[in-house]
Amino acid sequence: MTLHIAGLWRYPVKSLAGERLSTAVIGRDGIPGDRIVRVRGPEGVRTSRRHHRLLGLRGTLGPDSALIDGHPWDSPDALALVKAAAGGDAWLEASEGPGRFDVLPLLVATDGAVAAFGRDVRRLRPNILIGGVRDLDEAEWPGAELRIGDAIVRLDSLRGRCPMTTVDPDTLDRDPEV
Repeated sequence: MTLHIAGLWRYPVKSLAGERLSTAVIGRDGIPGDRIVRVRGPEGVRTSRRHHRLLGLRGTLGPDSALIDGHPWDSPDALALVKAAAGGDAWLEASEGPGRFDVLPLLVATDGAVAAFGRDVRRLRPNILIGGVRDLDEAEWPGAELRIGDAIVRLDSLRGRCPMTTVDPDTLDRDPEV
């Protein structure tokens, strides 16, 4: 089997739609600029698990900071968009270090798993999509290593699906049977 990188994504603002990349540097903390801003509320971090309208906003990395639909993340315009999606008591904050990730700094998916899932790859929110994988062969990979250029990515575990996978990335309609 010949494996290849079939897609790369970064999510500068946690829980928002991300940006597809043509190249990326992979470091100890994943892809630089990934999940460097997060949405918060009085209860803690707010994600699209409960506020799925956040997926309708696009986080990108500008020359100076993360952007939300083209607005600097710390601008009143960006905050207004986030409040409309996540509630009037939401706010944005910078996030650094490994605590900004739910589990690990990279999510790796395969084209075989995406085909078995039968939905748009964006629902899985991977950082790296590995192509050339037959069916669900990656079920045998935990503990293995992928060598990507000079980087070695250790494959820790298979991840269960979360509620974000039930949201169509284009319409934001929920599809509970997924």
